[in-house]
Amino acid sequence: MTRSRMMLFTLLVAASTSSFAQGATGYVFERGYPTAQTTQAARNDADFQRAMTAYRFWYPTVSVEGIFNGNRELGIKDGESWGMAAAGPRQVGFTLNSDTPYASAVIDLSQGPVVIELPPGPYIGLVDDHNQGWVQDVGLPGPDAGKGGKHLVVPAGYKGKIPKGYHVGTSPSVKNLFAVRALPVGGDLPRALNALRAIRIYPLSSAASPVPLKLVDTTEQRMDSSSLRWEGNLQFWQVLQKIIDEERIVPQFLPMYGLLAELGIEKGKPFHPDARMKDILERAARAGRDQMLVSAFDSARPDRVNWPDRKWEWVGLTPGSAQFETPAGMDLESRDRWFAQAIVTSPAMFRRSAGASSLYWMAVRDGSGAFLDGGKHYKVTLPQPVPGKLFWSITIYDAETRSQVQTDQDKAALRSLFELKDVPTDAPLDLYVGPTAPAGKEGRWIKTTPGKGWFAYIRIYGPEAAAFDKSWKPGDFEPLK
Repeated sequence: MTRSRMMLFTLLVAASTSSFAQGATGYVFERGYPTAQTTQAARNDADFQRAMTAYRFWYPTVSVEGIFNGNRELGIKDGESWGMAAAGPRQVGFTLNSDTPYASAVIDLSQGPVVIELPPGPYIGLVDDHNQGWVQDVGLPGPDAGKGGKHLVVPAGYKGKIPKGYHVGTSPSVKNLFAVRALPVGGDLPRALNALRAIRIYPLSSAASPVPLKLVDTTEQRMDSSSLRWEGNLQFWQVLQKIIDEERIVPQFLPMYGLLAELGIEKGKPFHPDARMKDILERAARAGRDQMLVSAFDSARPDRVNWPDRKWEWVGLTPGSAQFETPAGMDLESRDRWFAQAIVTSPAMFRRSAGASSLYWMAVRDGSGAFLDGGKHYKVTLPQPVPGKLFWSITIYDAETRSQVQTDQDKAALRSLFELKDVPTDAPLDLYVGPTAPAGKEGRWIKTTPGKGWFAYIRIYGPEAAAFDKSWKPGDFEPLK
């Protein structure tokens, strides 16, 4: 054997019998034990993975706290008042729309059940818990079916007597979100606002002589009811720690509380992450948010597409579910996709059948497949009539804030009850989006900002069969030269 071959043989033998081993992870072990460098790397990786999973799971919890916070910043106090608005671009919130006026309240069960009393009318509303888990529907999609009634939200484990005549929903959390909108039938917005004022919220304990929460109109005020300011930094975890401290433990979530405990977030204990953990948590918040946005705007799921030759997509991917459940488990992609761009859940929101309260389609790309660009001009053509018994709209959203585009036009929607109420319904309708209006088309145009991406929602209220059987099909956004 030559000397060079002997040296190579010796090196190979040494390598094969060495006490060091390196697995596919790149971690190095000595005699089966991790080296100091491997231990630190593995701990960092494990904590980052835990933080990523925790971020995506608890995102809806922090998001709903953003809704609460928006009201509180305007002086609307939990248990004393609640807010309403004919929403527009000045109200920042995930895919809020201008079609119907909204109202929202914190339902605080710390002192017992709370009554929500609706008169007869065209309301669409729900109660979700602090984790955006569905509790009950009210109004048209609820058990009162628009005929009015008393709804009762009770805390889990409640042992008190429940009087007859209430529609009851049980919540695992102390703080809950009541969100409701009144449909502006015939375009009568003042009447819809007055319908919201007619709703009464009060503790069951005072039902004999109730003093309802005061409703505050915030239509003209700037408001941020989103979690945007927290979602990509350490504040996400600080807000979550406060919620965990103040809320009840949800038994079904025990593994997820375990993840948080490994990250230093535990009920009843202070949260003081060191420099290493701060870095991990901040990186996980940014990465978790970005992964959710990919699910929202660039999903590869084939079932997101309704028409194979169109770019319009279903927003919700689990039709008929309350919490993204499927026979095989929870659809996590659908959950991420929804909460990255929207708020609240209910089975009524994801129904795909004629007679559902509403449906949503989203466009993030033009007909060629390119993402929609605020510096370009587009036309979209809708066959008429649009298959909705009530009304329909197209709303334009900023891709970064997932809220209505903000420009000096101060408008983000084209609505069949308002801007488009006089258009003929026997010919296709052309609508326009871009930084400047086409000549003579100002009333059918939404302004966008160069340098910003945007996406659109079509909403149809009271959708008819043609909205689901593909016999009606909107055009794509097509760039104008």
